[in-house]
Amino acid sequence: MNKPFLRPESGRLCAARAALLRRAARVVQFGIAATCVALPLAASLLAFAPAAYAERADNDKPLNIEADNMTYDDLKQVNIFTGHVVATKGTIIIKADRVDVTQDPQGYQYATGTSTGGALSYFRQKRDGLDEYIEGNAVRIDYDGKQDLTTLTTRAVVRRLVGLTTIQDEVHGSVITYDGQKDFYTAKAGPDVAGPGNPTGRVRAMLAPRNGGAAPLSGAPATLTPSTKMQGTQQP
Repeated sequence: MNKPFLRPESGRLCAARAALLRRAARVVQFGIAATCVALPLAASLLAFAPAAYAERADNDKPLNIEADNMTYDDLKQVNIFTGHVVATKGTIIIKADRVDVTQDPQGYQYATGTSTGGALSYFRQKRDGLDEYIEGNAVRIDYDGKQDLTTLTTRAVVRRLVGLTTIQDEVHGSVITYDGQKDFYTAKAGPDVAGPGNPTGRVRAMLAPRNGGAAPLSGAPATLTPSTKMQGTQQP
């Protein structure tokens, strides 16, 4: 009785199958987040990592602040600025109705900007080596100078800009954190961003396609030869 057996694959077919598996693995590893946000976001947490980092020299720059008023709380070791506050540190800009500034024993500075009424606090930072910026708005903005971490809380929105004018990406959420060291930000859902068409306050994002298409194919075309045998069974 003839028994079925699997025909051995040719070297070219094995190579093609291996290349397909490697490509699928890369898609699974790197493409899931982009695929999720390309649709109306079903998840309550979004993580997105651009390809560059925040301006490295910002950590070494002094913190400059302009405001209508300033008070110093010696008990809490905090400087409180109020009234049209503008804080700058290198390429970092924070604008708010009030900004509280503290400094730890190692010299790292921390700033919290808050706004009242319909106005939102504002944040912007340049990306290292690119003519691009990360900017955002929220009721409260916390900047951690030690970790280069910015947290935008309540009615938060973060945008990636090209040349300060062209919006490439835009993310809306209740809480958005931007890690300037890793150039990575996350967004969480919340009731404060609920509204018509988004009753549960889910994260919303618009992500523009990156420049550059698929790499061109290279190498000589494969020569196909018809098989003289049926695949899967051996003929007697």
